[in-house]
Amino acid sequence: MLKTALLTIFATVLSLAYAPATNGAEPVQKVAGQKSMPTPKKTGHLAVNGINYYYQVYGEGEPVLLLHGGLGIIEMLGPNLARLAEGRQVIGVDLHGHGRTPLGNRPIDLAAIGADMGVLVRQLGYRQVDVLGYSMGGGVGLHMAAQAPETVRRLVIVSAPFAKDGFYPEMIAAQAQVGAGMAAMMKDTPMYKSYVAVAPDASEFPKLLDAMGDLMRRDYDASAAVAKLTMPIMLVYGDGDMIRLEHIVDFYHRLGGGLKDAGWMREHMSKNRLAILPDLTHYDIFVSPKLIETVLPFLNGESGSKSWAEEVDAK
Repeated sequence: MLKTALLTIFATVLSLAYAPATNGAEPVQKVAGQKSMPTPKKTGHLAVNGINYYYQVYGEGEPVLLLHGGLGIIEMLGPNLARLAEGRQVIGVDLHGHGRTPLGNRPIDLAAIGADMGVLVRQLGYRQVDVLGYSMGGGVGLHMAAQAPETVRRLVIVSAPFAKDGFYPEMIAAQAQVGAGMAAMMKDTPMYKSYVAVAPDASEFPKLLDAMGDLMRRDYDASAAVAKLTMPIMLVYGDGDMIRLEHIVDFYHRLGGGLKDAGWMREHMSKNRLAILPDLTHYDIFVSPKLIETVLPFLNGESGSKSWAEEVDAK
């Protein structure tokens, strides 16, 4: 029962697109037919506020910071990372305690990690980046944008709530059970396999589960952070997501979207966007090609939509 609960919280498809081992562990098996990951042009560690963050940089073009979900690593978004890197410079970071970034003694906290990301991108030499964060990474991106808005040009939040009550009640109950006691039963899961393939100290996995459990048991409401957001923002969810639809609408309303008709000439159109992607869940949206197809125009500041008048005048 506990194992089922944990696998419900963290995607069962995380085995897609993980990097080879760097610490002598066996490489994680890739799914047959999966598009190969690009080779990072730069890798390293940066110490920020006591956390030694590991990062990778892929591709060329406008920079986008890619933030993975809970118990994932940089390569978690697999084919979508590769797709982004075809026209963008992608900065991937293993978040606090995840992958190649050690846990240390500091509690895992979304606001603290968000502050760290603002410092990290500046240390890497970027004045401003786009940010795409999935699940836990979406929460981190929200706090980064609220605390260091000058570093974020556009923000995409994928499958993340702004408050704990955004999850369905059964998910909150399942999250409360996460802890080190689950470590042994997770040896065959993709979350464990991806972690041990790259972690500097694989024996810390139970500590990571305890730290993540502590994070998820805490009350959480980032309404104040949402109110500070000024850059264009896109919210993306699956129609079968673990986030309540009522919460998604509330989130979009707080960003000024969906409050009135956009107008004949789109004159009241919000600068922010909301996408509910069909036939997707919390556990597959991050590897679905629909995700990048949806967010790339937004990240590029493009719109393929025209008013009826524009369509008629163009004929």
